Amino acid sequence: MPVLQSEHMPSSPAAGEFADTILRTQLLERRQRLESAIARHDQPGHLVDLLAQVDAALDRMHDGTYGICKACHEPIELERLVSNPLTELCLSHLSPAEQRALERDLEMAAQIQGALLPKRKLASYGWEIHYHYQPAGLVSGDYCDLVESAGGDLFFLFGDVAGKGVAASMLTAHLHAMFRALIASELPLSEVVQRSNALFCESTMPSSYATLVCGRAEPGGGLEILNAGHCPPLVATPSGIQTIEATGLPLGLFCNSEYALRRMSLGPGDTLLLYTDGVSEARNSANAEYGAARLARLAAAQRHLAPDELMHACLEDLRAFRGGASQADDITLMVVRRN
Repeated sequence: MPVLQSEHMPSSPAAGEFADTILRTQLLERRQRLESAIARHDQPGHLVDLLAQVDAALDRMHDGTYGICKACHEPIELERLVSNPLTELCLSHLSPAEQRALERDLEMAAQIQGALLPKRKLASYGWEIHYHYQPAGLVSGDYCDLVESAGGDLFFLFGDVAGKGVAASMLTAHLHAMFRALIASELPLSEVVQRSNALFCESTMPSSYATLVCGRAEPGGGLEILNAGHCPPLVATPSGIQTIEATGLPLGLFCNSEYALRRMSLGPGDTLLLYTDGVSEARNSANAEYGAARLARLAAAQRHLAPDELMHACLEDLRAFRGGASQADDITLMVVRRN
């Protein structure tokens, strides 16, 4: 994302775009709420203290020191600032008690996110789906879900929230709740996505967005699919590889976005492969990119494999390509096959 500058407020190294837009807005809104609460409260002492902390943070924004650790004078992690705009210490200078509390919170967030994931393998009405979900850290910004409807349709949802860490994982939980509620209402697929986009846009910060592939697999082999700015899914058939390009913008960019639906029919053995950019943009020790083209060639050559075997082949090829290079981003794959 581009870094925005303000003529009214110097940009600190840590805050960048966020200090100039989101964090300043958060602090001003918090100040307004505190002033209103103080006016109504009989004993507002603790509220006055909070207001003083907000004013101090706004003063730091004005003089250009916001987002700088007061202990080491190095930039504070952006994720910490987003979760608590009043923080004045980087992770390295938290007290032992604060570090233990943060570790417990991260572990709990990872457990919650894991509990929201669907079963690793799902077979329903002639469809078989397997997925692999591998966060780069304790929690992930990748979104993955499978929902069976009362009418026998199978919905698959697959995407990537902008950012990393706890903030991104919270947004994946938000998507999980929205889509499950809207799918249960039995709306057309395009309307499910349009309503989800509007809700996501209205209930998150201006910088938040998510790429998404949403599909509905019918018992007879029909498939409706919609790509909102995500990596193009691959369809492997005897005639070769097709890609499903984006039919709309990522969720959260504009509240009134519309999304075009693509409809196709998959025959026995036809396979749909979905992936996040943690796969296609993975790099090796020579800084070469894995690339979607390599994944497409592998999918074409190994399309005869069962879903779990194809997924394993993709992961093995990615591991061989990366060599000893560390995992820089979340890695998620999903294989949808018509049996």
